[in-house]
Amino acid sequence: MGSETIKTGRLANGEAQKSVHKERRGLSSNGMNGKHENLGSNRAGTSSSGEDYDLMMNTGDVDGNLDGDVEPVFRKARQGDLTFQDIHDNRDFFDEDDEDDSDWEPVQKHVELIKWFCVNCTMVNLGDGVICDLCGEHKDSGILRLGCFASPSSQDAGCSEVESEMKGKNKEMHSQLSASNSLTAIGFDERMLLHSEVQMKSHPHPERSDRLRAIAASLATAGLFPGRCYPISAREITREELQMVHSLEHIQDVELTSHIFSSYFTPDTYANEHSACAARLAAGLCADLASTIFSGRVKNGFAMVRPPGHHAGVREAMGFCLHNNAAVAALAAQAAGAKKVLIVDWDVHHGNGTQEIFDQNKSVLYISLHRHEGGKFYPGTGSANEVGRNGAEGSCVNIPWSRGGVGDNDYIFAFQNLVLPIATEFAPDFTIISAGFDAARGDPLGCCDVTPAGYSRMTDMLYTLTGGKLLVILEDTIYAQYHLLPPQ
Repeated sequence: MGSETIKTGRLANGEAQKSVHKERRGLSSNGMNGKHENLGSNRAGTSSSGEDYDLMMNTGDVDGNLDGDVEPVFRKARQGDLTFQDIHDNRDFFDEDDEDDSDWEPVQKHVELIKWFCVNCTMVNLGDGVICDLCGEHKDSGILRLGCFASPSSQDAGCSEVESEMKGKNKEMHSQLSASNSLTAIGFDERMLLHSEVQMKSHPHPERSDRLRAIAASLATAGLFPGRCYPISAREITREELQMVHSLEHIQDVELTSHIFSSYFTPDTYANEHSACAARLAAGLCADLASTIFSGRVKNGFAMVRPPGHHAGVREAMGFCLHNNAAVAALAAQAAGAKKVLIVDWDVHHGNGTQEIFDQNKSVLYISLHRHEGGKFYPGTGSANEVGRNGAEGSCVNIPWSRGGVGDNDYIFAFQNLVLPIATEFAPDFTIISAGFDAARGDPLGCCDVTPAGYSRMTDMLYTLTGGKLLVILEDTIYAQYHLLPPQ
């Protein structure tokens, strides 16, 4: 069993690093003339103006009579000229202010800085503004607990009425089974929102439930879901189905997290007690959507799922991913009758897990467009010479970008000259899009420039390949607003 690969949340922090402060006597500092002055001396001296140093010997009274007593006195006005060591060693000689300081207040009061994280792009915003400085999303955007609705004034909108309306629409959709083959299906389950990072950090994890809430809210606001799209209920995938994609050791490792409050597979791939269930729901939903679409019961579909999957390999969870949802969906489509399946991955990161699973399978064509930069961009795989192996050469096509900043024109050119010609020759029966939107304009991690219009154009081109039998699966995305559905 591979439980050794899982680190508990307590260990993930590491031990607190001790800080040892050592007193230094002979410190030196640069004066105005650039020379070093010793800060450890406690002898009297002269200032730069030639005047006596503050440490003086008082040998007489006010009348000038000598009394033989020698008393060290510090001029309060010249205190600032003393060395640090002088002040420390002679601190008892300074005059103390006898006034009551209980009501003293500093001139500058400490002001607590207001900080909030955008539900859409996850970036931090400072100040009391309500609009995100990066993406323009409202601070209070979100969804209702029992329904999906996004509005800055949602608290004033009459929550119970909105929720009732959403529930009514959901029931209507279930009653339209006979006409569902003309609809786009959407799969979503609120239990996937329970997958979260337990440890509190200075900045929230980019793959968190807020991104799914924001997408659900946008769909509800547009009247698409619930509304014009057909809802697909989620089920937990079986171990037998998962073993067609992942090793038993990997499956057991993920299941083990159900008994651990907080754990990590890699430094960026967290799990809590709900993560295994969320991963099973995501994979099961993708499998059911694929078989439902291919059988003709719905026109096409969108899997609104998390955790994402395209980095999850045969034996390893990584890159926020636990189970490979696209791989599960591809095999489910083949089980439903598809002979050839095309997977196009436009996430800004290479889907190393999906490639590993299918690089020896000639019946699945995997095409990925991603930042690579000579292997320096995460996860470092996906060079152009990775084409498949063991008789399945050509089953993997990688289009690696050498830098960031690529946008619509670059992607459309690659689609027209590489993706579509190769995909057309492959002649798939079913198409899956691994739809990470971190190549979108404004994404703080992807740093590329693809617009919603660019994503729409790419979707349209893929939509015609297999007669509309298309499944869009959500992968990594920071900029949650840039989601897209196949055309109605």
